[in-house]
Amino acid sequence: EWQDSEALGIDTEFVRERTYRADLGLVQISDGSSAWLADPIALGSLNPLSELMARKKTTKILHSGSEDLEVLMYVLGELPEPLVDTQIACAMLGQPLQLAYHHAVKWLFGIEIDKDQTRSNWCRRPLNSKQLRYAAMDVVLLPLMLQELRSRLEDCGRWEWLEEDVARMKRISLVQVEPETAYLRFPGFGRLDDPSLQVLQALAEWRENIAKSRNRARGFVVSDAGLLKLALLKPSGPDEIREIEEIHPGALRRYQDQLLQLIAKARDEPTAIQRIEQLGNAQKKQIDSMRRVVTRRAKKLDVDPALLASRRELEKLIRAISQDQPVPERFLGWRKQAITNELLQVLA
Repeated sequence: EWQDSEALGIDTEFVRERTYRADLGLVQISDGSSAWLADPIALGSLNPLSELMARKKTTKILHSGSEDLEVLMYVLGELPEPLVDTQIACAMLGQPLQLAYHHAVKWLFGIEIDKDQTRSNWCRRPLNSKQLRYAAMDVVLLPLMLQELRSRLEDCGRWEWLEEDVARMKRISLVQVEPETAYLRFPGFGRLDDPSLQVLQALAEWRENIAKSRNRARGFVVSDAGLLKLALLKPSGPDEIREIEEIHPGALRRYQDQLLQLIAKARDEPTAIQRIEQLGNAQKKQIDSMRRVVTRRAKKLDVDPALLASRRELEKLIRAISQDQPVPERFLGWRKQAITNELLQVLA
């Protein structure tokens, strides 16, 4: 039946609170009239799912699919191709960029979907009847959503917008975190002085490798707050490091000696660090002007301003232009005419 389907809705249920990689608990597939719930824990082989993801004649439909893509690529070794994301499609028709599936269904069809099983443990067996119904309802309306959304997008000339943004989402899903640059994920890292940033870089790289090798969530190795405090205080001995409340006693018992050695080495043998410079006052004024442009253009296009550009993306653009670098990919394609040219005029 999958082989004869032109379009199939796809969804996944997974658990990742305590692990580095998400544990896949269920894969839901629907042609709009039937729903299949594939149990990756019970199945001996997932090859039929891999073959489905790679089948070019069957369009796969996800809603808010960035995390699903990461899980599917890790477990199946394939990304859905071709792919449509209905959350992005809804955003291009004036809905919020982060529109949840149940809100999208209500907006399109007036159907209420129960969301009380969202926090279920999808890796525990057996799954109960409420979980199974929830899982089926999360996917069975996707083919109908695609029909409705495609018609509306083609009517307003935005179907190509969707294809472009989905292709970008797939490329981003393939990008792996590089351990040596893991410190760039920390909020406020740019405000640290160079010695503290050296330590944070070493600690974040170490934690990334430990979390990946043990398949543990980063925070279950050492929390972000703990690493930042270590970078700021740079303890040199057991007594000093034990005074840091942000580090769990279990983490100290397991990693205390390693942490102290990493701090000492980073302090004594500094390496090259990458720093994102803070915006100057003139650039902050430009950001304000650019945000006004985004708001005005979004209103004219009747879309969420976040679909055009977030503040973080505007900061990336302003840094790229100030450093004579190419315009970030996010601002090319359909956005070039819709917003980028006007933003570049502000920067000029």
